[in-house]
Amino acid sequence: MKDGLTDLEKKIPSNVENEDFQNFEKLVNIETTQADAPLAMEIKKNIPIYSGQLVRDRANSFEGKQELLTEWTSIFESGAGIIAISNAIESTSVIDIATTNFEGIINSEKLNGNVSDHFAKPGANDRVWNSLQKHCMKDPQNFIDYYCSETIALASEAWLGPNYQVTAQVNRVNPGGEAQKAHRDYHLGFMSAEQSANFPLHVHAMSPYLTLQGAIAHCDMSIESGPTLLLPYSQKYKKGYIDFTKEKYQQYFDKNSVQIEMTKGDAVFFNPAVMHGAGNNRTGSVKRMANLLQISSAFGRAMETIDRKIMAETLYPYLLELVMKNKMPFRLIENVVGASSEGYSFPTNLDLDPPIDGMAPKTQAMIIIESLKAEKEPALVFEELNLLDIRQSS
Repeated sequence: MKDGLTDLEKKIPSNVENEDFQNFEKLVNIETTQADAPLAMEIKKNIPIYSGQLVRDRANSFEGKQELLTEWTSIFESGAGIIAISNAIESTSVIDIATTNFEGIINSEKLNGNVSDHFAKPGANDRVWNSLQKHCMKDPQNFIDYYCSETIALASEAWLGPNYQVTAQVNRVNPGGEAQKAHRDYHLGFMSAEQSANFPLHVHAMSPYLTLQGAIAHCDMSIESGPTLLLPYSQKYKKGYIDFTKEKYQQYFDKNSVQIEMTKGDAVFFNPAVMHGAGNNRTGSVKRMANLLQISSAFGRAMETIDRKIMAETLYPYLLELVMKNKMPFRLIENVVGASSEGYSFPTNLDLDPPIDGMAPKTQAMIIIESLKAEKEPALVFEELNLLDIRQSS
C-alpha cells in the first residue's frame, strides 16, 4: 500500500469510485414503512420488530407460517436486510441457565489458558468458540429448551430453506470494550478486499445466500452497552465486500448506522452482507453477552467444525424421554434436531452410501427423527449412526 491506497483501489478510476459511492448512498437511503413488514409490531430505526408470540402462533398453521416466511425472505433480500424479534426465547429462565453454562465454560477455558479472540483486543471481551457443541455437551436439557425455538428455526428457514446448519459463538463484551470496524460476514466477508476481488461479481451476489447471521441477547442491552451497529439496506450494494473497507464507507457507517435496545431473550437476524459491527460498551458494569448464530445453507459449509454425531448421541436420550412422556410438541423436537444434526446427504461416499428411494442417501437428522417416532432404544440408534459414519467415510 502506498499513499494510503491499496493496489486494488489504484486500479479503479476516481470517477467510477465516486459513482459507486453515490449508488451506495441511494441504496441505503430508504425508509422502511409498515407496508414493507405488515406483520411487524413496529418499525424502529428502519428495522422491523416482531413479537415472539406472533412468531410462535404463526408456526402453528401452514398459512400463517408461509406468510411470515415470505415476508422475512423479502426483508432479508431486498428490504432492510434485518429483523428483530422481541421475546424470541420465550422463557428468560432458559436464557439464564444458558448464561450460567456459558460463564462456566468461559471460566474453565480461562483456567486452561484459552482466551483467544481474533475479533477484539485482549481483555476487551470473552468469546466461546463452538458454543453450540459445548452448550450441548454441558447441559443437554437446556440446549433442547433453547434450540427448540420457533424463532431460530423460522428465521433460518426463511433465508436458507430446510436442512440448514447451525453454528454459534458466545461473545461477552466487557465494560470499555471498543466497537468493531464495520464489515460484512462469512464467506467473502472473511477475506481481504484484494482476496474477494479475485472472485467474479456473481459470486459476490451469491455469498450472502449461503449464511444467516443472528444474535440472541443474554442480558438487557442498552445503547450504552453497545449492541450491534447496523446499516439497513446495505446488503443491496453488490460491491460491498470490496468497498466497505474503504474510509469513505466506514465514515458513512459511523454517521448513519443504527442500534436498537434489546431485552434479555430478544433476537436479531440479518443478511450477512449487511454492513455491521459490535458497538462500544460505554457502561461501567454491564458485561454484554450475546449468543452469535452463524447459520449456513445445506448447500454451503459452516464456519466451524462440529461433531454432530456426539451431539446427537448426547441429546437422543433426552429427546426420546420427551417423546415418550409427550412433554414437548414433536415440531419443537424437530427444531432441536435441525439445530444439532446433519440434515444434508452430501458429501458422502456413494460406493458405500448409495441413495435409497430417491436421489440422496439418508441423513443423520432423518435417522434421529425416524428413530424418535419409532421410540427406538438409544443403543440401536447409536449403532445406526456409527454405520452411517462408516458409509460416509472416504
